[in-house]
Amino acid sequence: MKHLAIFASGNGTNCENIINYFTNSDIADIKLVLSNKSTAPVVENSLRLGINTVVVPKKDFSDENILMPILKENDIDFIILSGFLLFIPDFLINNFNKRIINIHPALLPKFGGPGMYGIHVHEAVKAAKEKETGMTVHWVTKEIDGGEIIFQHSTPIEEKDTVADIAEKEHKLEIEHFPRDIEKILSMC
Repeated sequence: MKHLAIFASGNGTNCENIINYFTNSDIADIKLVLSNKSTAPVVENSLRLGINTVVVPKKDFSDENILMPILKENDIDFIILSGFLLFIPDFLINNFNKRIINIHPALLPKFGGPGMYGIHVHEAVKAAKEKETGMTVHWVTKEIDGGEIIFQHSTPIEEKDTVADIAEKEHKLEIEHFPRDIEKILSMC
């Protein structure tokens, strides 16, 4: 059984979906949700679901002496980034090599890197007049959105689709595929 931590900064719909998916699982146990924002809805939602939830503000997130004890106390084996908007410090990548995954709301390597998160990605996809969009699950490395791609799922875009339509289509892919992708990755580790 793998002990998972989910790092999230926003609403937490993917986080809640993952928690629900792994409830009563013999593969993984969600031991911790960590957010950098105390006001993020993910904090309240995770607490409501009975998950140990910790807020580590941005100013403390890069401090190994603060972050690593939290992960050790919860016996964390694997980290899932789910809408987490802070850069992952080197010490965390070194301690969890090939044990941190991220979900990105586009088909990498397109529309990745600094500044490419949330609505900014969908705006870029629309501006580029792409015929499809999708989600990418990848290993986290020191290069932003540069880790090896593990899974990708795509959906077509129609010319009439707005940025909001594109975002909605992509988010549906995340809800449908991300928990199963995590399960497949864990079974390979």
